[in-house]
Amino acid sequence: MIEAGSLIRSLSGRPAARNFHTFVINEIGHGIVTGKFAIGSVLPSDAAMMETYGVSRTVLREALKTLESKGLVEARPKVGTRVSPRARWNFFDPQVLFWHYEAKPDPHFYRSLFEVREALELQAGELAVRHRTAEHVRIIKYWHHQMDASGENLEQFGLACLEIHHTIAECSQNVLLRSVTGVVELTLALALTRPLQAKNADVSTYRSRSLLGREELVRTMEQGSGPDCVAALAACLQLDKVAVLGTGN
Repeated sequence: MIEAGSLIRSLSGRPAARNFHTFVINEIGHGIVTGKFAIGSVLPSDAAMMETYGVSRTVLREALKTLESKGLVEARPKVGTRVSPRARWNFFDPQVLFWHYEAKPDPHFYRSLFEVREALELQAGELAVRHRTAEHVRIIKYWHHQMDASGENLEQFGLACLEIHHTIAECSQNVLLRSVTGVVELTLALALTRPLQAKNADVSTYRSRSLLGREELVRTMEQGSGPDCVAALAACLQLDKVAVLGTGN
């Protein structure tokens, strides 16, 4: 399991702290999502993977069990460990989403992310207005200030923006709606680093508009207007969507 914000923290190139178990999970999981290990194929033998990753059989088996719990692989007697069809993957798992950041750009998958985000996050926003407290408002104001003060620090800007959305999801008091945070993080990371609409896309323009959009979001949360908060969230979502998919999305 990885913490919220791990993907955006990695944008600066900072290596993540890891042990052998998480190392093997990341190597195999990343390989599956990016196509190194094809869907339907059988993974190399235990002996081969133990040699490749320099780990014991116990560490390897535990890593494969974790990947199986994410729906990426299935162990079959006398066959080995086979890569599962995409339909079985747990796309709400933050780590599975993390690996998709480095996969080949897939506009269809990106549209699916925004459709899910729209369905869950707008509902979370409506509930958040009902349940917000002065402390919640103080927190999102703080993170908006951190966005504004981030300068050229892409990681700080992205993390502060994610924290605003995370706080709103938490404020909804709905544990299922909170699961949208991983989807938000992936779409934010894509919007900040890999806009597809033009090779010379101006990320600074996106950031300035994103800052203004979140300012409106903070204002509507503070005022307690449900419809206005939902509209502000929808505007932020559309801004991110255009940055990732272009104006013809």
